[in-house]
Amino acid sequence: MNKPIRNTNLSRRTFIRLAGATVASTALGGCFFEQGPTARSPKHRPNFIVIFCDDLGYGDVGCFGSTKHRTPNIDQMAVEGMRLTSFYVTSGVCTPSRSSLMTGCYPRRVNMHQDQRGDCVLFPVSRKGLNPKEITIAEILKTRGYATACVGKWHLGDQPQFLPTRQGFDYYYGIPYSNDMGARLRSKNPPLPLLENEKVIEAPANQNTLTKRYTEQVIKFITANKDKPFFVYLPHTMPHNPVHSSDDFRGKSANGGYGDAVEEIDFSAGQILQTLKNLGIDNRTLVVFTSDNGASNRFGGSNAPLAGFKGSTDEGGMREPCVIRWPGKVPAGSNCDEIACTMDLLPTFAGLAGAKVPTDRIIDGRDIWPLLAGKKGAKSPHEAFYYYQMDQLQAVRSGKWKLHLPLKIKKRNWGSPIGVSPLKLYDLENDIGEKKNVVAEHPDVVQRLTAFAENARQDLGDVDRKGRHQRPAGWATTPKPLVLDF
Repeated sequence: MNKPIRNTNLSRRTFIRLAGATVASTALGGCFFEQGPTARSPKHRPNFIVIFCDDLGYGDVGCFGSTKHRTPNIDQMAVEGMRLTSFYVTSGVCTPSRSSLMTGCYPRRVNMHQDQRGDCVLFPVSRKGLNPKEITIAEILKTRGYATACVGKWHLGDQPQFLPTRQGFDYYYGIPYSNDMGARLRSKNPPLPLLENEKVIEAPANQNTLTKRYTEQVIKFITANKDKPFFVYLPHTMPHNPVHSSDDFRGKSANGGYGDAVEEIDFSAGQILQTLKNLGIDNRTLVVFTSDNGASNRFGGSNAPLAGFKGSTDEGGMREPCVIRWPGKVPAGSNCDEIACTMDLLPTFAGLAGAKVPTDRIIDGRDIWPLLAGKKGAKSPHEAFYYYQMDQLQAVRSGKWKLHLPLKIKKRNWGSPIGVSPLKLYDLENDIGEKKNVVAEHPDVVQRLTAFAENARQDLGDVDRKGRHQRPAGWATTPKPLVLDF
């Protein structure tokens, strides 16, 4: 019987040979595989697992080119499934990115693009959180009888009305915000709390064992719900700085503490996949592996070959490694370079589960099952994709073209704004690193993408205006810190 792979050196060359993929540093083409028996049959509601890393870069796993990190289990996922090489999140930082996965909407749509002070993410004891009136992916799946669990970092509000247990999850185990927001680093904050459901069970949380304990809780939940459909959302705390790992992994990688954390996440993924096989539910479980934003420009992460890093609207901030596996349904060893994003998971999962997507509100995500199933000729359902920095629209992509808009002042998530930022156009199919500005050669493309940008400004807003179709965030009247309850 196969077991999670540990401490092996599956080289890039070996991976490509096993996957039958074509090595390309830019685009890898469309999806060329035919789908087998339909996955939408009401008799076969699939399970869903989303493994969502924190600050993992595009080039941090072997199947996306890492030469420093040993990630044999994630690499094997790609051998047995699909790599999505133009897969995006909607922000270069945590809170707004996570709001999109949960709601299928751009952060500005649900007013989670910044906190009440204008900061780029929520901080402890914030008044703001994901509005409980929003309909999350967990709530949609519960209408079809799914058991739901969130295990890991939430970061969509730490007040009781904003916690996962109030947003469609039957079970929650994890920390409510980033691991650098505890009292040790920010003296005014409470000690970093570890919650089970809505109760603080440990403070400060022992971060060395978080990845291990998250994995144990996920396996326990899967095992308890193996005879019914389930949805597991596993937003890992790592490899966000400060990085931690358990004794079996600490000091074992070739890339310091960051690499140790990545390799433990890989082992965790292997344990979860092996559990599915042991329980005989592997062939009815769709597993997604990706990250909430790109790696920082410090601490050891890599976004190669992309430009930029966490917090930016360059590709390195918002294009993520993504592997999707579902034996017999997602074609093995396949690659798809069509535009897709975390917002698409909500309508895609809903379609596969036979659930209805809300019709009383705008949902920005689209059903990408034709891409995942490898349907011949399938194209991205997104005519345009928008890159926001908090409340500022900074870029737009359509097809292979990415337009960085001309800005008098370009906002940053941290520090002072950048001065004038000129109009830039990149052909991402042939220039994945955003190095050659071809704006002068393609005035027609500039005109078309500028029109898309204006549509976004009217719909979602910009620094100088509110969007026509924005919805309110949730607000707590008297927020209180989460503290250990003896």
